[in-house]
Amino acid sequence: MLHRIRTAERYTRGFAAAVIAVAALVLAANAGPAKATHTHDPHPATQRTATAPADTLHTAAR
Repeated sequence: MLHRIRTAERYTRGFAAAVIAVAALVLAANAGPAKATHTHDPHPATQRTATAPADTLHTAAR
């Protein structure tokens, strides 16, 4: 047989569920990607540019 739950117990359970839901949302909002701590590129010579060399630009325009 089902027992009646007291009103105070029902509100206590609802309040606890709301606190847990808010805590989960706060934790999820703060769980973003970590910021880079090392911004200096150790190999700057390996970077490539998307533009063509200057001499090929002048020959293509002629």
